[in-house]
Amino acid sequence: MTRRIDGKRLLVASHNKGKIGELEFLLGGLPIELVTAGELGLPEPEETGTTFVENARIKALAAATAAGEVALSDDSGLCVEALDGAPGVYTADWAGPDRDWDRAMRLVEEELQKVDARAPEQRKAKFVSLLCLAWPDGHTQEYLGEREGTLVWPPRRGPIAFGYDPVFVPDGESRTFGEMTAEEKHGSIWHAPGPLSHRARSVKELVEGAFPPGTKP
Repeated sequence: MTRRIDGKRLLVASHNKGKIGELEFLLGGLPIELVTAGELGLPEPEETGTTFVENARIKALAAATAAGEVALSDDSGLCVEALDGAPGVYTADWAGPDRDWDRAMRLVEEELQKVDARAPEQRKAKFVSLLCLAWPDGHTQEYLGEREGTLVWPPRRGPIAFGYDPVFVPDGESRTFGEMTAEEKHGSIWHAPGPLSHRARSVKELVEGAFPPGTKP
């Protein structure tokens, strides 16, 4: 049975500053207070799943159980067609323990060169954002957002880029996510043509499916 968020506070089960910043931007203006796992001193659980859904559930349930309140997690990643979907759920791992995203982008490019993927049609990829809401009693709900595009090299970045944004050009655009402002990257959640980023799309599904009817910023 689908549940609605009926409280005034939502726990974001993440320690990733870039991800938290995007969720705060996307959920800003909604009648709910966001608090993070880091602010509550909650530990980061080991992500042992092999799918975005499994890892999102692990994080959301760990936070909901520890804090005794509804928690929201995001498991996201870059899936490259020529690399059989890699790095996928291991997207952050490719950045190493220090989360060196320049290293991660370079590794992706090196792997593409190994399979001689040079033409744009050989460099198709998609970003995935899987949001999970979890309640302390173990109930969970998931919301999926995806965005297709093409990988470029070298990276092209602007002032707010993080992760693999500087090498990802979404379909229908000429700039990378890394060259866009937050408003340009995420688009309008509530009005046509709709969300541009994968995370904006999953947040739209979340708000429409789990917040009280008619909720908007």
